[in-house]
Amino acid sequence: MNEKVSKAFDRLAIAYEQSVDHSSGHNAFYERPAMMKLLPEEMSGMAVLDAGCAAGWYTSQFVERGAQVTAIDLSPEMVAACRRRVGDKANVLVCELGKTLPFEDESFDLIVSSLTLHYVEDWGTVFRELRRVLKPGGALQFSVHHPFMVFRQYDRTDYFARELLTDVWNKKETGPVEVTFYHKSMMDIVNATTEYFTLDQMIEPQPAKEYRELPGAGDWYKRWYERLMTNPWFLIIKARK
Repeated sequence: MNEKVSKAFDRLAIAYEQSVDHSSGHNAFYERPAMMKLLPEEMSGMAVLDAGCAAGWYTSQFVERGAQVTAIDLSPEMVAACRRRVGDKANVLVCELGKTLPFEDESFDLIVSSLTLHYVEDWGTVFRELRRVLKPGGALQFSVHHPFMVFRQYDRTDYFARELLTDVWNKKETGPVEVTFYHKSMMDIVNATTEYFTLDQMIEPQPAKEYRELPGAGDWYKRWYERLMTNPWFLIIKARK
């Protein structure tokens, strides 16, 4: 399964590098603002792990805020795109979440994982490693598909079933790409997190009006604003060791 996910995102890397930052409203105008709002404005002296870095948007943000950043991704093509974005300003590696990470115990002050964990079936193995490399008192912040969205959008009949689902993303740079992910209930998400971390906050983000004026945002807001104000698409969890 990890090989299938890796190959899909190898194909999608060019789209993430060239267009997602401004053409994917769910990323640019919805998930990213909500995630960044929860993170420190000043990160000087902080060691940060970007766990599932894709083409490096978050990596670049952390670098700009002064952090010492390590970024990892399963996809070699995404890692290459991230390296092109940040150069030698961050340590960017191909790593698989759920495997032993090549970092010493208690290496990071903050771990951020954006829209990555729903591609992983067993969160226990992931969280065990993330806890190991996180410093005492350090924070883990991640975003995933909201289980309510998956239940409705993919017309499921059993909300509680842990299912492997398939979607097809049709990007102009790639054509159709089949992407697989796992549905977990809110109960499973919270319980998996609190087995290894202390829950700080759980956020069901709504789009912020102030981003309506950003380049490319107008059409997306017209289509999605009202819907996302009443139907959450993503879920953000902030927890501590």
